[in-house]
Amino acid sequence: MDAIVKNFPVLDDTGRPTQKEAEEAVRVLLRWAGEDPAREGLKDTPARVAKAYREIFGGYDLVAEDVLGRTFEEVSGYDDIVLEKDIPFYSHCEHHMVPIIGKAHIAYLPNGRVLGLSKIARVVDIYARRLQTQEAMTAQIAKAIDETLMPRGVAVMIEAEHLCMAMRGIKKQGATTLTTTFTGAFKSEPAEQVRFMTMLRGFK
Repeated sequence: MDAIVKNFPVLDDTGRPTQKEAEEAVRVLLRWAGEDPAREGLKDTPARVAKAYREIFGGYDLVAEDVLGRTFEEVSGYDDIVLEKDIPFYSHCEHHMVPIIGKAHIAYLPNGRVLGLSKIARVVDIYARRLQTQEAMTAQIAKAIDETLMPRGVAVMIEAEHLCMAMRGIKKQGATTLTTTFTGAFKSEPAEQVRFMTMLRGFK
C-alpha cells in the first residue's frame, strides 16, 4: 500500500506562541513533573528548552523544494544510480515527542539533471526536524526529490531506533525499524530495487 504523504505547511509567526509563552509552558511541565522551576539549576531551563526546540524543529520553517531547486546538467551523459547512504538524522516521534535516531539511504536515477550531494542530506534534515512518523518521513523525502528533480526513479530507505520503544512502554533497546519508498523505475522494475539493495549491502 502506498504511503499517504502530507505536505505540512511552513509556519510563520502568525498565531505562533511567543518565546515567553513557550518558556512558561516548560515551567508548567516542570511543575507537573514534580520539580521547582525556581530552583537554581532550573532557572534558565525554560529559555534553553525553547531555544533548543527552535533548532530541533527548524524543519517547519524550511521548504524542501527550495533546497532542491538548484541542479546540474553537465553530467557527461551519466544516467545510472546516484546513491547517498548512511545519512545520519535525529527526529522526534509525533506521538510521544521523544527522539528517533537513524540513518537514511537515498538513490535516484538521473533524467538529465543531478543534485548536489549536500542537497540530499539537507532534505533529510528538513523532514527530520519536525514531529514525525518514520513512514511519513520516508515518503516525504521520496516525494520531494521525485517532484522537484523529476528523475526516472527514487529509492529511499530509512532505518532508525525509536526511543519511545526503548525508554518507555515495551522498553526494547536496540530494536530497529526499516521503511522504504520507491518511485518510477525503482517501483516498476524489480531489478532496479535489487540493484539498490545490492549496492547498500555492498558498501557495508
